[in-house]
Amino acid sequence: MTGSRAAVIRTEGLTKRFGRITAVDGVDLDVREGDIYGFLGANGSGKSTTVRMLLGLVLATSGSIEVLGDAMPSAARRVLPNVGAMVEGPAAYPHLSGRDNLSLFDAMGPGGDRSDRRHRIQEALERVGLAAVDDRPVRAYSLGMRQRLGLAGCLLRRPRLLVLDEPTNGLDPQGIQEVRELLIELNRAGTTVFLSSHLLTEIEQMCTRVGVLDRGRLVLQAELAELRAPTGRVEVHTPDVVRMRELLDGVVEECHGQRLLVREADPAALNARLVLAGIRVTRLGVERRTLEEVVMAAATASGDRFEAETSGADR
Repeated sequence: MTGSRAAVIRTEGLTKRFGRITAVDGVDLDVREGDIYGFLGANGSGKSTTVRMLLGLVLATSGSIEVLGDAMPSAARRVLPNVGAMVEGPAAYPHLSGRDNLSLFDAMGPGGDRSDRRHRIQEALERVGLAAVDDRPVRAYSLGMRQRLGLAGCLLRRPRLLVLDEPTNGLDPQGIQEVRELLIELNRAGTTVFLSSHLLTEIEQMCTRVGVLDRGRLVLQAELAELRAPTGRVEVHTPDVVRMRELLDGVVEECHGQRLLVREADPAALNARLVLAGIRVTRLGVERRTLEEVVMAAATASGDRFEAETSGADR
């Protein structure tokens, strides 16, 4: 439950228009302390604009924003030292080393403490796996190494909140796993993580809460565990499809080849009934929707509403 935890990001009616185009339309975000919040949306859905408004990089047309309990962007000087952010790729001076880039970034950023800067930089480089190569100029870095350097910059001030845009972009499978483990570790230590990604499998493996943006509207926001809760149906695989449908007439709701979906609250009782009837079962288990299925259903419903509203406005 999110209600008992403090709000880290909260928006009400957040809207951004560029001329006649509405990029973000009345978004109500609710990110709570301790969340790993996955922010999903196709290109052009308004995701990056929303993130930029949260950080005070773009001004909202209307609506309100609170980050770490303070209004943004008016409280940016107080809020941003407690936020680590990487938006639309890491920035760096290519002729400088990773260490020098971090030192410059820390000196120019809000709230940088010079007394322990060297220690914090070393710690950040070690956490992202760049300590051994930090003396090389950034122009010699691969895309994946640049991503790691961007993450190191986010960690310099041990932030309460991380805001990340595609943090695993350019990483190989091992690098993706390492970043995932790092973010989970940081979250367990008390850092709230807000990340946008197009990789549904990454969100599904890492996040505790998700929000889905479609055409600038937040069409879904919920705990991942709730979205992936049992549907009340049992998935059964059997070569005896005809016999099983005859036996369970009225409760078989879908059939795709040898895969059937049965409305049944007790999988064990269903299995016993099938075995007693001599029906061969190759696999049986509780049905849970994948995150991809949940997101596609929400986007489809949103698209239907959008078309209905548009056609109504054209009349």
